[in-house]
Amino acid sequence: MRQNFLARRFLEGCGGRFQKESQVAHFEAYTEVSEACTRDTILVTGGAGFIGSNFILSWMEAAGSAVVNLDLLTYAGNPANLSSLEGDPRYLLRRGDICDAELVGALLREHQPRAIVHFAAESHVDRSIASPGAFIRTNVQGTFVLLEQAKAYWSELSEADRLAFRFLHVSTDEVYGSLGPHDPAFSETTAYSPNSPYAASKAASDHLARAYCHTWGLPVLTTNCSNNYGPFQFPEKLIPLMILNALEGKPLPVYGDGKNVRDWLYVEDHCAAIRAVLREGRIGETYNIGGMSERANIEVVNLICDLLDEMRPHAATGPRRELITFVKDRPGHDRRYAIDASKLSRELGWQPAEKFESGLRKTVRWYLDHFSWVESVRTGAYLKWIAQNYTERVAL
Repeated sequence: MRQNFLARRFLEGCGGRFQKESQVAHFEAYTEVSEACTRDTILVTGGAGFIGSNFILSWMEAAGSAVVNLDLLTYAGNPANLSSLEGDPRYLLRRGDICDAELVGALLREHQPRAIVHFAAESHVDRSIASPGAFIRTNVQGTFVLLEQAKAYWSELSEADRLAFRFLHVSTDEVYGSLGPHDPAFSETTAYSPNSPYAASKAASDHLARAYCHTWGLPVLTTNCSNNYGPFQFPEKLIPLMILNALEGKPLPVYGDGKNVRDWLYVEDHCAAIRAVLREGRIGETYNIGGMSERANIEVVNLICDLLDEMRPHAATGPRRELITFVKDRPGHDRRYAIDASKLSRELGWQPAEKFESGLRKTVRWYLDHFSWVESVRTGAYLKWIAQNYTERVAL
């Protein structure tokens, strides 16, 4: 039964690229996958970052199979996120650049993964405005190199292993652009309309991934997620930045009028969704992943203040909402994002397990309990960036 299900998923994929004759051959080969395919390792790119490290930890707990983690360990990549796996023979961290074709090809040949889960990306909108070149290199060129090397590796596999292989490309809802207050949420058929260098670079990578499936049959899956939050998030992003500034009695810089809306997705829910797509997603398809938790930025900041006042009261600071400071808006700031994840729910049975209020409470508690981790990532370069991006903005 499972074999027939997987075969049906395969035949539905890649937008009908395969003709009937080849489909029959692929269907027959797919029924032998369970017996013939012995590869169990996955290759994760960017696995020392926020979402990637949470994914690896959840993967090791849920699936238990080996993981090779390829990460350049830039400012947001922290091997300490995965310190609990130290000494585990199933886990290997390899420092390296996804733009290095020779390295990527060698890793694929050496470790023979059955899947690539591609997280590695530059992802902060403000940094993309300040230095867009790094986003083009990593997000576009890096994805191209991965796809090229994956195609070469995949083409040399046995029939059963080719059928079992997957390339899962992790992307963002920002590729869809901005919504008005009453517009329907983004679906998988929403036209792309990226508004920042970051979003444009991810849109380009999405198109490359689609093209490699449609043109060569590479078994690609794409996910587009909403704003993530949770443990290990680098403190340049809204939620950890507000938590840490509020703890230290510093101003809480909120862009514009604070009414920009985002859909918030707890990172563990995101990881569960990725596992579901990797396991049962239809080849060539895109799956939106959202937390069903639209909140204006000012609502998020107010809730963080209230949680900290409850969990870590500070008489000298007073109510932390008084620390909120409205600052000049970022250029081209998208007004609203919202994700329609009904396709993922309908086809794969996924639903977010965490409500925003409970997930945010867990997140605040994690930062309170892991302040040594915070101190280890707040380097001189980080402090310089915060000063450049927030302190120097003119208050409204």
